[in-house]
Amino acid sequence: MISQTSDRPIAVSLQGVSKLFGAVKALDNINLDIYDGEFFSMLGPSGSGKTTSLRLVAGFEQPSSGRVLLYGQDVTGVPPFDRDVNTVFQDYALFPHMTIEQNVGYGLMIRKLPKPEITRRVGAMLEMVRLPGYEKRKPSQLSGGQRQRIALARALINHPRVLLLDEPLGALDLKLRQQMQIELKAIQREVGITFIFVTHDQEEALTMSDRMAVFSQGKIEQIGTPTEIYERPRTAFVAGFVGTTNILSGHVAQRITESQAAFSIRPEKIRLMPPDTPPQANSIRVGGTIRDVVYLGMTTRYLIEIDGGGDLQVIAQNTDTDSSAAQATRGQRVMAVWPSSAMRLLDEGA
Repeated sequence: MISQTSDRPIAVSLQGVSKLFGAVKALDNINLDIYDGEFFSMLGPSGSGKTTSLRLVAGFEQPSSGRVLLYGQDVTGVPPFDRDVNTVFQDYALFPHMTIEQNVGYGLMIRKLPKPEITRRVGAMLEMVRLPGYEKRKPSQLSGGQRQRIALARALINHPRVLLLDEPLGALDLKLRQQMQIELKAIQREVGITFIFVTHDQEEALTMSDRMAVFSQGKIEQIGTPTEIYERPRTAFVAGFVGTTNILSGHVAQRITESQAAFSIRPEKIRLMPPDTPPQANSIRVGGTIRDVVYLGMTTRYLIEIDGGGDLQVIAQNTDTDSSAAQATRGQRVMAVWPSSAMRLLDEGA
């Protein structure tokens, strides 16, 4: 795992970058360093600025202010074809009339490499993406997951220093997307180059990233490892967008912590205990009633109505219960208990 104090060179640096589209500020003074060899994800909802940031790195857009650097070189204003980066898109952008060999080797043909060299390198790339022997097929003869691998092979064959991936798994079904998450990370480890991955799917970002940036309304809310982002969110937006959480503030928080400051607690950190459970050291306890129960197979989600007002979501593994037993708890009195260390104070105004 690459930390923010890595001694690796900085592959991509956005320095004071803003981007305006008319009166709309898509990016607002972004500062971001991405290290060489890192799998870095830009995560956020639609319109948060993540795709605009990727397009600035690619050269498809120019910043309204600020600079874009690749390995220390200022490339602001440099056209895409003169930047040592490649992009993989969600729609694959394969040439339908060409064979897989021609698609993957297109960049090498443009550079007029000898045919035997192109054939050798295309074969090696197809081996890497686990599609050997597909050279003579057309894109229409492949599944969505196979086309995505071909698009990846085509982008990697020129050995770019940075690979940009714009929601590349978005068109795949859930099971294939989860499989491709693992394979994509494995390929990145094998080739060892910097991957910058744009997604709105928090599971993708948590699964694959060395580090990630969470975007909201043109700003970066937080940068960190998946563990840091999930376990130690700094703002209410990060806590709510990355995973499921309880955010309590005001008079509800004051009854629990004697402070109105907002805090978050993940639902899987909370245990449901009998209502007469005594206080425990270094833990928080809140009485309430189970208002609703949702059985989800591996887990059950409980909605607890806190005494005096407010709600808590609690998620429990179904290690020793079934649907009927879980549903029978509706209306029961419980004590919700969690370690005080599992709570996260959130930045004011977040």
